[in-house]
Amino acid sequence: MTAGRWGTGLAATGVLVATGMWAMGPGADGEHGRAGVDEHLWSGVRPVIEARLVADSRGGGYGEAVPGLRARWFCRAQAQDLEEHDGLVRAGVSTLCLEYGVRAGALLECGGARGPRVLRLRRDAGATGGYRVVSTQRPPDGAEYGRWVDAHFARRAAADGGDPMQDTALKATARDHFGLPAGAPVRAC
Repeated sequence: MTAGRWGTGLAATGVLVATGMWAMGPGADGEHGRAGVDEHLWSGVRPVIEARLVADSRGGGYGEAVPGLRARWFCRAQAQDLEEHDGLVRAGVSTLCLEYGVRAGALLECGGARGPRVLRLRRDAGATGGYRVVSTQRPPDGAEYGRWVDAHFARRAAADGGDPMQDTALKATARDHFGLPAGAPVRAC
């Protein structure tokens, strides 16, 4: 390979890396999402959002149909857009939900889904966590998916799976829930 081709390849790689960093947003990480998100507000609404994601996932996995697996859903949300006006919070989030069960000392991954969602929450002193989800939206399948994401998120790439959210934290939470050691193997359901 000539030096010119190497140079072109390196330049293209640089452009791809820069594009990925732009898509993630400055300071984005797998735990909190985009920089500029109000961390205090996010820490208040995140548990409520994740509980709603778990509730919405129930009934949608293979593992739930097999009683011996004791399967349940574990979900994470990562803030992409977060704002509050007059007690109403709009949260545009990337989500990752995985269904885990347990058998013979191993964690079983039985199902899962990831994607963008928009949830609206209202402050409610009587609700668990001090917020109540009043609406949730997800993009339609098919050709309208991209248009929906563009219309509902400031940065499409971040909301549309371009984030670094991994399943490591969900695996750790599931292992703890089932009383498995940290190194317990993960297998397909």
